[in-house]
Amino acid sequence: MRTIFTTHFVSLDGVAEAPGGEPGYKHAGWTFDVEPDPALYEAKAREQEEATAFLMGARSYEAFAPVWPQMDYFAGFNAMPKYVVSSTVTDPQWTNTSVISFDDVARLREGDGEGDGGPIIVNGSLALTRSLLAAGLVDEMRLAVFPVILGSGRRLYPDAAEDKVKLTLVDHTTYANGVQYLVYRPQR
Repeated sequence: MRTIFTTHFVSLDGVAEAPGGEPGYKHAGWTFDVEPDPALYEAKAREQEEATAFLMGARSYEAFAPVWPQMDYFAGFNAMPKYVVSSTVTDPQWTNTSVISFDDVARLREGDGEGDGGPIIVNGSLALTRSLLAAGLVDEMRLAVFPVILGSGRRLYPDAAEDKVKLTLVDHTTYANGVQYLVYRPQR
């Protein structure tokens, strides 16, 4: 069985919207307000190197697809299989991208011959992360919690969450810039 891990940049008040400067949000690029720490970005690079497939929702696909193929940061995303859980994306142009339904995610996780059976990363994709967590399909959550309070924006976990999810902290690192990298596994 493959594992699914989610990874997010999150403010202290739980906002995960537009950490890298995506347009349309008044606090866009809020992670740049904190002094960069190369060790944090090395940890994020290890996440990407560990992944063998990239799972995302339509919004994240629309944000990543036009820019990632030109980025030098982690070219592995361009080569690996990518899966978009969407009913609106119909003709993905990003290399190695397939559109799937939410019901297909469990089969993908079970390992139906796709890829080498390694870990699947969900990077961003707030709505998809919530749905995966509610369905019991998340094996690990990796959060880079930034020492900033934004006061508004889309939160990783909305106030109207359906069910309580108990988590176990399995790893943590605090960087010199005050960012905490926390790794949780849902209790089953």
